[in-house]
Amino acid sequence: MNSLAKQKYLFIYISLIVPISLLILFVIYPMGELFRISFTNWNGLSLEQTFVGFQNYSTMIFQSPDLWLSLRNNMVYFFTHLSFIPIELALAVMLNSTFFGSKFFKSITFMPYILNGVAVAYAFSYFLSPINGGLNATLTLFGLDSLIHNWLSETAIVNHILASVSLWKFSGYHIILFIAALQSIPKEMLEAATVDGANAFQKFRYIQIPSIKMVVDFVLFTNVVGSLQTFDIPFVMTSGGPGYASYTFTLYTINTAFKYNNFGLAATMAIAMIFLVVIIYGVQSFVIKYVGRDKR
Repeated sequence: MNSLAKQKYLFIYISLIVPISLLILFVIYPMGELFRISFTNWNGLSLEQTFVGFQNYSTMIFQSPDLWLSLRNNMVYFFTHLSFIPIELALAVMLNSTFFGSKFFKSITFMPYILNGVAVAYAFSYFLSPINGGLNATLTLFGLDSLIHNWLSETAIVNHILASVSLWKFSGYHIILFIAALQSIPKEMLEAATVDGANAFQKFRYIQIPSIKMVVDFVLFTNVVGSLQTFDIPFVMTSGGPGYASYTFTLYTINTAFKYNNFGLAATMAIAMIFLVVIIYGVQSFVIKYVGRDKR
Protein backbone atom coordinates (compact mmCIF):
# COMPACT_ATOMS: atom_id res chain seq x y z
CA MET A 1 0.00 0.00 0.00
CA ASN A 2 1.54 3.30 -1.08
CA SER A 3 1.76 6.45 1.03
CA LEU A 4 -1.23 8.16 -0.65
CA ALA A 5 -3.49 5.18 0.02
CA LYS A 6 -2.37 5.05 3.64
CA GLN A 7 -3.17 8.73 4.09
CA LYS A 8 -6.58 8.17 2.49
CA TYR A 9 -7.50 5.34 4.87
CA LEU A 10 -6.06 7.24 7.84
CA PHE A 11 -8.25 10.23 6.97
CA ILE A 12 -11.31 7.96 6.72
CA TYR A 13 -10.63 6.34 10.10
CA ILE A 14 -10.03 9.70 11.80
CA SER A 15 -13.21 11.12 10.25
CA LEU A 16 -15.21 8.20 11.66
CA ILE A 17 -13.99 8.71 15.23
CA VAL A 18 -16.41 11.56 16.03
CA PRO A 19 -19.63 10.08 14.52
CA ILE A 20 -18.93 6.63 15.99
CA SER A 21 -18.20 8.16 19.40
CA LEU A 22 -21.47 10.13 19.26
CA LEU A 23 -23.33 7.00 18.16
CA ILE A 24 -21.95 5.04 21.11
CA LEU A 25 -22.53 7.88 23.58
CA PHE A 26 -26.06 8.89 22.57
CA VAL A 27 -27.54 5.71 21.04
CA ILE A 28 -25.81 2.47 21.96
CA TYR A 29 -25.03 3.28 25.60
CA PRO A 30 -28.52 4.70 26.37
CA MET A 31 -30.05 1.63 24.69
CA GLY A 32 -27.98 -0.63 26.91
CA GLU A 33 -28.96 1.32 30.01
CA LEU A 34 -32.61 1.26 28.99
CA PHE A 35 -32.45 -2.51 28.62
CA ARG A 36 -30.74 -2.87 32.02
CA ILE A 37 -33.25 -0.61 33.80
CA SER A 38 -36.12 -2.66 32.37
CA PHE A 39 -35.05 -5.48 34.70
CA THR A 40 -35.18 -3.26 37.82
CA ASN A 41 -37.83 -1.52 39.92
CA TRP A 42 -36.07 1.87 39.80
CA ASN A 43 -38.32 4.81 40.66
CA GLY A 44 -36.16 7.41 38.92
CA LEU A 45 -34.99 9.06 42.17
CA SER A 46 -33.50 6.42 44.43
CA LEU A 47 -29.87 5.37 44.11
CA GLU A 48 -30.97 1.79 44.70
CA GLN A 49 -32.08 -0.28 41.72
CA THR A 50 -33.34 -3.72 42.72
CA PHE A 51 -33.15 -6.44 40.10
CA VAL A 52 -36.63 -7.92 39.52
CA GLY A 53 -35.97 -10.13 36.49
CA PHE A 54 -38.82 -10.36 33.99
CA GLN A 55 -41.41 -8.99 36.42
CA ASN A 56 -41.81 -5.73 34.47
CA TYR A 57 -42.29 -7.64 31.23
CA SER A 58 -44.91 -9.85 32.88
CA THR A 59 -46.68 -6.78 34.30
CA MET A 60 -46.67 -5.06 30.93
CA ILE A 61 -48.08 -8.05 29.05
CA PHE A 62 -50.57 -9.49 31.54
CA GLN A 63 -51.49 -6.72 33.99
CA SER A 64 -51.70 -3.56 31.86
CA PRO A 65 -54.93 -3.69 29.83
CA ASP A 66 -54.87 0.09 29.35
CA LEU A 67 -51.48 -0.21 27.68
CA TRP A 68 -52.94 -2.52 25.04
CA LEU A 69 -55.82 -0.08 24.59
CA SER A 70 -53.26 2.67 23.97
CA LEU A 71 -51.50 0.49 21.41
CA ARG A 72 -54.81 -0.02 19.63
CA ASN A 73 -55.19 3.77 19.55
CA ASN A 74 -51.76 4.01 17.93
CA MET A 75 -53.00 1.70 15.20
CA VAL A 76 -55.68 4.27 14.34
CA TYR A 77 -52.90 6.77 13.57
CA PHE A 78 -50.94 4.12 11.66
CA PHE A 79 -53.75 3.03 9.35
CA THR A 80 -55.02 6.60 8.85
CA HIS A 81 -51.62 7.76 7.60
CA LEU A 82 -51.01 4.53 5.67
CA SER A 83 -54.29 4.79 3.78
CA PHE A 84 -53.49 8.39 2.80
CA ILE A 85 -50.00 7.69 1.39
CA PRO A 86 -51.34 6.84 -2.14
CA ILE A 87 -53.25 10.14 -2.10
CA GLU A 88 -50.09 11.99 -0.99
CA LEU A 89 -48.20 10.38 -3.85
CA ALA A 90 -50.90 11.37 -6.34
CA LEU A 91 -50.82 14.96 -5.05
CA ALA A 92 -47.03 14.96 -5.37
CA VAL A 93 -47.28 13.87 -9.01
CA MET A 94 -49.79 16.64 -9.67
CA LEU A 95 -47.72 19.31 -7.91
CA ASN A 96 -44.57 18.13 -9.68
CA SER A 97 -46.05 19.20 -12.99
CA THR A 98 -45.67 22.80 -14.11
CA PHE A 99 -48.80 24.91 -13.81
CA PHE A 100 -49.66 28.40 -12.66
CA GLY A 101 -49.27 28.72 -8.89
CA SER A 102 -47.54 25.34 -8.41
CA LYS A 103 -44.83 26.85 -6.16
CA PHE A 104 -47.49 28.52 -4.03
CA PHE A 105 -49.38 25.26 -3.55
CA LYS A 106 -46.14 23.45 -2.68
CA SER A 107 -45.46 26.05 0.03
CA ILE A 108 -49.00 25.78 1.39
CA THR A 109 -48.75 21.99 1.41
CA PHE A 110 -45.54 22.03 3.48
CA MET A 111 -46.67 24.82 5.85
CA PRO A 112 -48.47 22.63 8.45
CA TYR A 113 -45.35 20.52 8.98
CA ILE A 114 -43.17 23.46 9.99
CA LEU A 115 -45.73 24.72 12.51
CA ASN A 116 -45.13 23.89 16.15
CA GLY A 117 -46.97 20.70 17.12
CA VAL A 118 -48.24 22.13 20.41
CA ALA A 119 -49.55 25.24 18.63
CA VAL A 120 -51.34 23.06 16.08
CA ALA A 121 -52.89 20.98 18.85
CA TYR A 122 -54.13 24.07 20.71
CA ALA A 123 -55.54 25.59 17.52
CA PHE A 124 -57.52 22.45 16.70
CA SER A 125 -58.67 22.19 20.33
CA TYR A 126 -60.34 25.60 19.99
CA PHE A 127 -61.67 24.74 16.54
CA LEU A 128 -63.26 21.51 17.82
CA SER A 129 -64.54 22.95 21.10
CA PRO A 130 -68.22 22.05 21.71
CA ILE A 131 -68.87 25.43 23.31
CA ASN A 132 -67.60 28.02 20.84
CA GLY A 133 -65.65 25.92 18.35
CA GLY A 134 -65.54 26.86 14.70
CA LEU A 135 -66.50 23.43 13.37
CA ASN A 136 -69.81 23.15 15.22
CA ALA A 137 -70.57 26.81 14.43
CA THR A 138 -70.01 26.11 10.73
CA LEU A 139 -72.28 23.05 10.84
CA THR A 140 -74.97 25.13 12.54
CA LEU A 141 -74.58 27.87 9.92
CA PHE A 142 -75.31 25.40 7.12
CA GLY A 143 -78.17 23.71 8.98
CA LEU A 144 -76.27 20.51 9.71
CA ASP A 145 -77.01 20.38 13.43
CA SER A 146 -77.43 16.60 13.27
CA LEU A 147 -73.68 16.28 12.59
CA ILE A 148 -72.64 18.23 15.69
CA HIS A 149 -70.62 16.22 18.23
CA ASN A 150 -68.43 16.68 21.25
CA TRP A 151 -65.50 15.85 19.01
CA LEU A 152 -62.91 15.38 21.74
CA SER A 153 -65.16 13.81 24.37
CA GLU A 154 -66.79 10.93 22.54
CA THR A 155 -64.79 7.71 22.81
CA ALA A 156 -66.06 6.38 19.47
CA ILE A 157 -64.58 9.22 17.40
CA VAL A 158 -61.89 10.93 19.46
CA ASN A 159 -58.95 8.89 18.11
CA HIS A 160 -60.10 9.37 14.53
CA ILE A 161 -60.28 13.13 15.11
CA LEU A 162 -56.79 13.20 16.64
CA ALA A 163 -55.43 11.05 13.80
CA SER A 164 -56.95 13.49 11.31
CA VAL A 165 -55.14 16.38 13.01
CA SER A 166 -51.92 14.39 12.81
CA LEU A 167 -52.60 13.69 9.14
CA TRP A 168 -53.13 17.41 8.46
CA LYS A 169 -49.79 18.23 10.07
CA PHE A 170 -47.55 15.54 8.56
CA SER A 171 -48.97 14.86 5.09
CA GLY A 172 -47.20 17.89 3.64
CA TYR A 173 -43.86 16.44 4.70
CA HIS A 174 -44.54 13.23 2.81
CA ILE A 175 -45.74 15.11 -0.26
CA ILE A 176 -42.56 17.23 -0.38
CA LEU A 177 -40.43 14.09 -0.07
CA PHE A 178 -42.30 12.52 -2.98
CA ILE A 179 -41.94 15.70 -5.06
CA ALA A 180 -38.19 15.81 -4.43
CA ALA A 181 -37.90 12.16 -5.45
CA LEU A 182 -39.98 12.68 -8.60
CA GLN A 183 -37.83 15.63 -9.63
CA SER A 184 -34.74 13.40 -9.51
CA ILE A 185 -36.11 11.23 -12.34
CA PRO A 186 -34.40 12.14 -15.64
CA LYS A 187 -36.81 14.02 -17.91
CA GLU A 188 -35.36 12.19 -20.90
CA MET A 189 -36.75 8.92 -19.54
CA LEU A 190 -40.28 10.32 -19.30
CA GLU A 191 -39.99 11.97 -22.72
CA ALA A 192 -38.86 8.69 -24.26
CA ALA A 193 -41.83 6.91 -22.70
CA THR A 194 -44.14 9.57 -24.14
CA VAL A 195 -42.65 9.07 -27.60
CA ASP A 196 -43.21 5.32 -27.23
CA GLY A 197 -46.89 5.99 -26.58
CA ALA A 198 -47.04 5.56 -22.80
CA ASN A 199 -49.90 7.38 -21.11
CA ALA A 200 -49.70 9.17 -17.76
CA PHE A 201 -50.73 6.12 -15.72
CA GLN A 202 -48.21 3.86 -17.45
CA LYS A 203 -45.40 6.34 -16.81
CA PHE A 204 -46.50 6.56 -13.20
CA ARG A 205 -46.69 2.76 -12.79
CA TYR A 206 -43.58 1.66 -14.68
CA ILE A 207 -41.21 4.64 -14.36
CA GLN A 208 -42.03 6.98 -11.49
CA ILE A 209 -42.97 4.43 -8.82
CA PRO A 210 -39.93 2.16 -9.36
CA SER A 211 -37.64 5.21 -9.48
CA ILE A 212 -38.77 6.55 -6.09
CA LYS A 213 -39.09 3.17 -4.36
CA MET A 214 -36.52 4.06 -1.69
CA VAL A 215 -38.39 7.25 -0.78
CA VAL A 216 -41.68 5.34 -0.56
CA ASP A 217 -39.95 2.85 1.73
CA PHE A 218 -38.64 5.71 3.89
CA VAL A 219 -42.12 7.26 4.15
CA LEU A 220 -43.56 3.89 5.19
CA PHE A 221 -40.86 3.59 7.85
CA THR A 222 -41.50 7.10 9.22
CA ASN A 223 -45.20 6.24 9.33
CA VAL A 224 -44.49 3.24 11.58
CA VAL A 225 -42.18 5.21 13.88
CA GLY A 226 -44.37 8.32 13.95
CA SER A 227 -47.60 6.45 14.68
CA LEU A 228 -46.04 4.60 17.62
CA GLN A 229 -44.38 7.73 19.01
CA THR A 230 -47.45 9.97 18.83
CA PHE A 231 -47.48 12.15 21.92
CA ASP A 232 -47.95 15.91 21.57
CA ILE A 233 -51.35 15.96 19.82
CA PRO A 234 -53.26 13.65 22.24
CA PHE A 235 -51.39 15.07 25.25
CA VAL A 236 -52.37 18.67 24.48
CA MET A 237 -55.82 18.12 23.02
CA THR A 238 -57.28 15.45 25.34
CA SER A 239 -54.59 14.47 27.90
CA GLY A 240 -55.43 10.91 26.93
CA GLY A 241 -59.10 11.30 27.78
CA PRO A 242 -61.92 10.75 28.12
CA GLY A 243 -60.57 8.22 30.60
CA TYR A 244 -57.93 6.24 28.74
CA ALA A 245 -59.80 6.43 25.42
CA SER A 246 -57.15 8.45 23.54
CA TYR A 247 -54.02 7.33 25.38
CA THR A 248 -51.15 6.42 23.08
CA PHE A 249 -48.27 4.06 23.81
CA THR A 250 -45.79 6.92 24.31
CA LEU A 251 -48.17 8.92 26.49
CA TYR A 252 -48.79 5.87 28.67
CA THR A 253 -45.04 5.21 28.92
CA ILE A 254 -44.22 8.79 29.91
CA ASN A 255 -46.96 8.85 32.55
CA THR A 256 -45.69 5.54 33.93
CA ALA A 257 -42.23 7.05 34.33
CA PHE A 258 -42.89 10.62 35.47
CA LYS A 259 -46.37 10.44 36.99
CA TYR A 260 -46.16 7.07 38.74
CA ASN A 261 -42.34 7.02 39.17
CA ASN A 262 -41.99 3.53 37.73
CA PHE A 263 -38.99 3.94 35.46
CA GLY A 264 -38.34 0.19 35.34
CA LEU A 265 -41.74 -0.54 33.82
CA ALA A 266 -41.47 2.52 31.54
CA ALA A 267 -38.10 1.26 30.27
CA THR A 268 -39.75 -2.10 29.54
CA MET A 269 -42.42 -0.32 27.50
CA ALA A 270 -39.75 1.60 25.59
CA ILE A 271 -37.98 -1.67 24.75
CA ALA A 272 -41.30 -3.12 23.62
CA MET A 273 -41.83 -0.09 21.36
CA ILE A 274 -38.49 -0.69 19.65
CA PHE A 275 -39.45 -4.30 18.93
CA LEU A 276 -42.89 -3.19 17.71
CA VAL A 277 -41.31 -0.77 15.24
CA VAL A 278 -39.05 -3.50 13.88
CA ILE A 279 -41.85 -6.10 13.67
CA ILE A 280 -44.50 -3.83 12.12
CA TYR A 281 -42.06 -2.37 9.60
CA GLY A 282 -40.81 -5.87 8.73
CA VAL A 283 -44.34 -7.18 8.14
CA GLN A 284 -45.24 -4.05 6.18
CA SER A 285 -42.15 -4.36 3.96
CA PHE A 286 -42.86 -8.05 3.33
CA VAL A 287 -46.47 -7.34 2.35
CA ILE A 288 -45.48 -4.45 0.06
CA LYS A 289 -42.77 -6.54 -1.60
CA TYR A 290 -45.14 -9.49 -2.07
CA VAL A 291 -47.99 -7.37 -3.45
CA GLY A 292 -45.65 -5.43 -5.74
CA ARG A 293 -43.92 -8.55 -7.06
CA ASP A 294 -44.32 -9.08 -10.77
CA LYS A 295 -46.38 -12.26 -11.10
CA ARG A 296 -45.96 -12.64 -14.84
